[in-house]
Amino acid sequence: MNKLNSIKSTNWDVIVIGTGVGGATLGHALAKAGKSVLFLEKGRVQLKGNCDSISGRYAEDFFDTEASQPENSHRDILRRAGRYWEKILEVTSDRPYAFSPFIGEGGGGSSALYGMVMERFFSEDFNVNSYFNDVKGANLPEAWPISYEDIRPYYVLAERLYRVRGGLDPLRKPLLDPLINPPALSKPSGELYDFLVAKGLHPYVMPMACEYVPGCQECIGYICPKNCKNDSSRICIKPALEEYSAELLEQCEVTHLEATTDRVTRVWCKYGQETLSLSADLIILAAGALHTPAILLKSKSPTWPNGLANQSGMVGKNLMRHYFDLYCVDTKAKVSAATLTKQIALNDAYFDDGHKLGTLQAVGRLQSPDVLVKELWQEFDRKGYPIIARLIRSVTPLITYIVNRNISQRLILTGIMEDIPYEHNFVDVTGSGNDIKIHYKISEYDKKRISLFRKKVKELLHPYTFTFVKNAENNERLAHACGTCRFGNDPATSVLSADNRAHGLENLYVVDASFFPTSTGINPSLTLAANALRVADRILLSSEH
Repeated sequence: MNKLNSIKSTNWDVIVIGTGVGGATLGHALAKAGKSVLFLEKGRVQLKGNCDSISGRYAEDFFDTEASQPENSHRDILRRAGRYWEKILEVTSDRPYAFSPFIGEGGGGSSALYGMVMERFFSEDFNVNSYFNDVKGANLPEAWPISYEDIRPYYVLAERLYRVRGGLDPLRKPLLDPLINPPALSKPSGELYDFLVAKGLHPYVMPMACEYVPGCQECIGYICPKNCKNDSSRICIKPALEEYSAELLEQCEVTHLEATTDRVTRVWCKYGQETLSLSADLIILAAGALHTPAILLKSKSPTWPNGLANQSGMVGKNLMRHYFDLYCVDTKAKVSAATLTKQIALNDAYFDDGHKLGTLQAVGRLQSPDVLVKELWQEFDRKGYPIIARLIRSVTPLITYIVNRNISQRLILTGIMEDIPYEHNFVDVTGSGNDIKIHYKISEYDKKRISLFRKKVKELLHPYTFTFVKNAENNERLAHACGTCRFGNDPATSVLSADNRAHGLENLYVVDASFFPTSTGINPSLTLAANALRVADRILLSSEH
């Protein structure tokens, strides 16, 4: 019997849909515990070093805008680079448009591209309403259904698993645990660190899931060619396959789930030209905060007329994405090609006079100026402003020069601010092709918070000269999308239980960032990994009984 026939004929202990941090970490833990685990990944998996894979550079560096069919060639390049290559529809404005979000699709999901920051949420992040009493119309829970102390032991395990190294945030040091020592600060990072300390602020070395091998380029936004980035493919999928007898089907797209009133019975997939029907005792859905709700909504049946696990009506609702801005700081020590740049962070503006805002951290290197300018005019074009796009394109050399002057050799920081969940911000599927669409409108309340956070960051950096790159209002920034299948204690207002099991379904779990009831102002990866380990313990404990 060949491998595919064996996979089809097996009733697995566990099928994991998606190989990002949540799914890979949980699948690895269950395989290590002796469960038979099958991973299904829509994209390509780079573990075997596919000869035409793209690593070490941004996919956009390979785009040929003069190609006869650029969209087709771009899709192939994105696919080979582990990037999401299909289009989703942005339907918020009067000018709906399609775009490919900068997220991962392939082995490791978005962690193959991520900036490797693996940082704990604040303990206060789990107690929500104490900071948002004055917001109106939001869909905020009183608190997360778990506390910081519930997840703290799993934070420790996740930090060890992903070999996180870094310093400890002075503002919450008693609630943190030691990490592997990080490399020394580069001259630009050290200069800014010392400046912030002299101002009475509290910078620290960011916790990074990185090995820092010789010649490390930090590889932000693309696949690492050096086995230096500790993504979920390297840390979890590879050992699960090689040491714990798990199996993997890559380029396998899950279309929908079949279910009775209380159990998922079949997983339906497209695999090449074939339609597969697979079965398992447990189904782990971890396809990301865009695709997970889409799969559930496409799994309608007479038993589940509004979509699977959607008795509350919350599947796809409460989309959050974080508000990002860039600050290109002109330090005296200049950044070179060999400089480590993604090193320091600062949380002095996380809380401000009763408000909860976000974090400021180094972001690493941006794409080359010519790519950034090309993306600028392409963005105006797809949003329905062809005249502006043509104008920018006509003066591309001048704008490229200006962009290069304002970012080259500078230390790039990003402000990451928490956004508030609203039911009117959602993911949905529409039309005969079941295209994913998003609707996301920034509330007046969040607009004021964005303005306040920008003001605070500028005060923190003063008197440094910096170039401010406004990004918070851009709905294409979906790298931290979350919230679309929130967990909670009340089945009427949440999709999942506190153990991440779908309400009303005894064998369906969701462990990607869909489960977040709030976005917090911190990178999500470590909490995804820690929560996956927590859920693994719950599953293994229940199977013993």
